[in-house]
Amino acid sequence: MYNKIDLEIININGEPPKEEPARQYYYMAKCRQWVKSFEQKKGCLPRYCVVNMGCQMNARDSEKLSGILENIGYVKADGEDGDFVIYNTCTVRENANNKVYGRLGYLHGFKKKNPHMKIGLCGCMMQEPEVVKKLKKSYSFVDLIFGTHNIYKFAELLADVLETDSMVVDVWEETDKIVEELPVERKYSFKSGVNIMFGCDNFCSYCIVPYVRGRERSRNPKDILEEIKKLAEDGVVEIMLLGQNVNSYGKNLEEPISFARLLGEVQNIQGIERIRFMTSHPKDLSDELIEVMKNSPKVCRHLHLPLQSGSTRILKEMNRRYTKEQYLELVDKVRDAIEDISITTDIIVGFPGETEEDFLETMDVVRRVRFDSAFTFIYSKRTGTPAANMEDQIPEDVVKDRFDRLLKEVQQIASEKAMEQNGKILPVLVEGLNEQDESLVTGRLSNNSVVHFPGGEDMIGTIQNVRLTECKGFYYMGKVIS
Repeated sequence: MYNKIDLEIININGEPPKEEPARQYYYMAKCRQWVKSFEQKKGCLPRYCVVNMGCQMNARDSEKLSGILENIGYVKADGEDGDFVIYNTCTVRENANNKVYGRLGYLHGFKKKNPHMKIGLCGCMMQEPEVVKKLKKSYSFVDLIFGTHNIYKFAELLADVLETDSMVVDVWEETDKIVEELPVERKYSFKSGVNIMFGCDNFCSYCIVPYVRGRERSRNPKDILEEIKKLAEDGVVEIMLLGQNVNSYGKNLEEPISFARLLGEVQNIQGIERIRFMTSHPKDLSDELIEVMKNSPKVCRHLHLPLQSGSTRILKEMNRRYTKEQYLELVDKVRDAIEDISITTDIIVGFPGETEEDFLETMDVVRRVRFDSAFTFIYSKRTGTPAANMEDQIPEDVVKDRFDRLLKEVQQIASEKAMEQNGKILPVLVEGLNEQDESLVTGRLSNNSVVHFPGGEDMIGTIQNVRLTECKGFYYMGKVIS
């Protein structure tokens, strides 16, 4: 953890500061007093559990929640029976919401046994008014509800929870506020995500994200670079720049700056060896960015470029703002510039109105691009999006058949692509011990592929040259080359 705060020197007897983040430090100090009282009564520190249920953006938010709790004095629990448990929710698909409701019943059992237990919910799902209404009515044992726009207020909201027996709800419809310098408890010591922007302006017709994450807000480049410098000083060697559409970064700043220029600045930071970013929208991927990727030894040879559909007609209905031909041209341009690039994608099957001909257009793109891997999804109707009200929703059996055919094709191509790397010696960032065999370590290539090879804990966080000795289809076995 970096930017740890000395809460003991903060005066909590006066009025809280109005400016941020000093206001949140004040409330952290107040919560710290509660923790001390808890420890005196119970003879131990209160335990916390942060459960991330969403994307990389959520994961980074969860690290901020953990950082605040650690600073306050909570210690991490082994499971979900802690004294404070918070779910950082996702709402991209309907089943994500249902999963949360199911888990809440499980938590209620713990709370009956531990009356001091507090339960919190935050993230994208909480931005839906109907969700909050349902929680108030049927899950009154939940103590804290807040959304995506005011996560920086977590300490202040937690102080309210610890001082009252009633449910605390604080959900904002939108914000233009970005608060820097809050504590973070990273999952990994050697790699970290870095938010460069929040929200999305694209409004794809199937997607709930712009409604729950808000409009695009870019962080000041100086703040981003300063954060990455601190991470590098703290031992981080790989960073992932995060945004719903990183390619549109900087457009709304007072002094606009392109994502390509930011990437160029990041690669100059000493100590950072690898740079990843996610996610790229095809309509905004510039020649300038391709050139920076081509010339930088630090930018990983991996580009996640969501296709969603290979049908120009369906792409228009999705409001993706590019055609099949434009997508294929972009892929060719990227591969001409960066021969060893790995291209991955997202594909939705069964979008309203999708015909067999439309689906075959998608299959055609898959065969022509030959993606290194693809995340394939069955269209999920999300209330509040334009696509949810579209006519001609596709029958389940038809969608399932198309999904199975697509998945088979994607997996076959991915396996063939993986075989092309077999026998090569490539750098691998070691991420941890292998979960099935502790005589092995597990790491990732620049192209994001997983490699297992003999090694020990002393290798974690280091970059090793590894010969890929055996391709297992979706991962490799290897051997360190000294």
